Amino acid sequence: MEPVKVAAADFQRNIGRYQDLALRQPVAVTRNGRESCVLISTEEYQRLKRRDREVLAIEDFTDADAEAVRQARPSTESATFNHELNRDS
Repeated sequence: MEPVKVAAADFQRNIGRYQDLALRQPVAVTRNGRESCVLISTEEYQRLKRRDREVLAIEDFTDADAEAVRQARPSTESATFNHELNRDS
């Protein structure tokens, strides 16, 4: 869903209105015509946080972790997506 865009000055004057709106859809606050931040509901923020992943460097892996990655094999169901690897760009 595209966010509703609002100038920072209007956002400041009508913060309650935009807080209510953010419960239903994102509100992008603009400064000098450029989006500077987006207000979203707590529910949406928590949903996004649940999808966070930690990125590790190879140095962070134990030997057992590295071996588990080497031994990993795709499931048979993953073949369903092979056509996506063969797309011409």
